[in-house]
Amino acid sequence: MTDPTRINVPRCRDDRIALARRLNPHLSSRDRAVAAIEGGPDAARKRIRTIDPVAYARTRNHLDGAITRLSPYIRHGVVSLAEVRDAVLSAAANQGEAEKMVQQLAWRDYWQRLHADLGNRIWDDLEDYKTGFQPSDYARDLPDDIARAETGVASMDHCLRQLIQTGWLHNHARLYLAAYVCHFRRVRWQAGAQFFLTHLLDGDPASNNLSWQWVASTFSHKPYYFNLDNMRRFCGPDVDVTDRNNRVFADTYEALHRRLFPRLDPPQPRQKKSERANTSAHRNGAQQTQTVQS
Repeated sequence: MTDPTRINVPRCRDDRIALARRLNPHLSSRDRAVAAIEGGPDAARKRIRTIDPVAYARTRNHLDGAITRLSPYIRHGVVSLAEVRDAVLSAAANQGEAEKMVQQLAWRDYWQRLHADLGNRIWDDLEDYKTGFQPSDYARDLPDDIARAETGVASMDHCLRQLIQTGWLHNHARLYLAAYVCHFRRVRWQAGAQFFLTHLLDGDPASNNLSWQWVASTFSHKPYYFNLDNMRRFCGPDVDVTDRNNRVFADTYEALHRRLFPRLDPPQPRQKKSERANTSAHRNGAQQTQTVQS
């Protein structure tokens, strides 16, 4: 038996990139972008030491928030969920401060367990669409303008360029893109999920596909969508969220619902935060009164 060819891996990063391209010409012909993210356990643990659970809980939904960017290291087994969890608990003054970040780690573990149970069925619609449409109403293939980041919608093109060029994207930006693909462009979630896996350094079928299904409504009780006001609240200053360049999102949730899901009944008007708080207080008061009376 012939010994396998021995390859000496270069120490220089540029030389490693050149070697990877030479060994995988079929990949480099599709995407020549190289992420700047530094690999290895030292880089991962350097990030772990900067974890701030309080800032994370307060700003995690903002595209410029205090997130960890540990997902590529977790995905490739450089660090474990347990190691990150222990670091979060150590950095927090109490369990309450650590709750939001630990919840996100728990979601990742949940997706993995579902994948182990479902196998390749994570590529199938787990439930019916709750959009008023059938699977046949959705395009099977991702449109070329999305794949090239040339949709003409400034915020979406920004997120797409970041995905393609860096191999990473904030989770909220992933939700925006998934909703745009599924609902604003009416493309099957599988096409978008495959596109993400092509580019994401942290892409794994479990978290990726089941999150796409949550947006599409084939693994949730309703479709996820957003409007421009939401983007203005959570996007950083580097994202163009002007009306002029994002007209497709510049509407109320009620108007978007009528446009995106015309076969569904109109949604209940969204309550303002203060109104939700008052409703909750009244509900809790009624429950307490009922308990006393009983």
